[in-house]
Amino acid sequence: MRICSFLPSATEMLYALGLGDSIVGVTHECDYPPEALTKPKVVRSSFDASCMSSEEIDAKIRELVLNGKDIYVVDDQLMKRLSPDVIVAQGICEVCSPYLNEIARARRALGYQPKLIMLDPHDLDGVLESIVQLARELGVEERGVTLVNSLRARIDAISARAMTADSSPRVLCIEWLKPFFSAGHWVPQMVELVNAVNCVSRRGEPSRRMEWDEVLDADPDIIVFMPCGFDVDKALREFYKVEENKEWFSLRAVKNRQVYVVDANAYFSRPSPRIVRGLEILARIIHPELFRDIEVREDEHRNVYLTKTPYAMVNDE
Repeated sequence: MRICSFLPSATEMLYALGLGDSIVGVTHECDYPPEALTKPKVVRSSFDASCMSSEEIDAKIRELVLNGKDIYVVDDQLMKRLSPDVIVAQGICEVCSPYLNEIARARRALGYQPKLIMLDPHDLDGVLESIVQLARELGVEERGVTLVNSLRARIDAISARAMTADSSPRVLCIEWLKPFFSAGHWVPQMVELVNAVNCVSRRGEPSRRMEWDEVLDADPDIIVFMPCGFDVDKALREFYKVEENKEWFSLRAVKNRQVYVVDANAYFSRPSPRIVRGLEILARIIHPELFRDIEVREDEHRNVYLTKTPYAMVNDE
């Protein structure tokens, strides 16, 4: 079996299911586990976002979409040489990875119809179901069930402990910095599972642009920045743009220094098995008194106002 993964989360699932040796091609974003970096890249972005700000990335994507140009490019010649039997892709977001048009073009370029597995999770339950679906379609269903049972056990243990908390703080998760986007799909459910009230977005709904008034009206107890595809350091480099708005300092979470950035690329943006680690990180942020035993590294999450960074200094006036 020869598999091409058009989706970083699917690549992670395939390795977790013990199918890493069957992967013959991945995307430029498939960076976990480290072995994935050695695989041929059949998909790349049509522009280099590594040195671009969130505002520049947003503008570039809007420009491409407006002009009917590709966000992602499939290497047709490499695909032909790799001759995959299976392509794993997604139908949830045309910005996150190759979408339906790119997939159709890749299949046409091959000159035959490899098996196409589409994953389309919209909440945490859907992520787990996707693992079982992928395992079933690739003939390793038992492995998928075993993996999902272990992930569910971790989820249930974290949620049960969180439900013993004395309070349920209001939490605002922000998926993009400029412009503001709410964190949708599975993130609201993750917040609810750790006994907190999710602000603005709803479980299963797509992420969407937020107006500043929505942030002010929500006035959350805790704010978690999880810019899609960003790690902690890159999110911190962008943070100063938020503070350009003077009303930012009127928010309860800011006054109480309860503003965090997390490694969204690893634990929140991708509907992969590592999403459960994201749940553990959220639990530690929201109820630190209950989850002191969960160790969280600085490259996984950081309190913006309690860390040494030149990008975020509370206005004490």
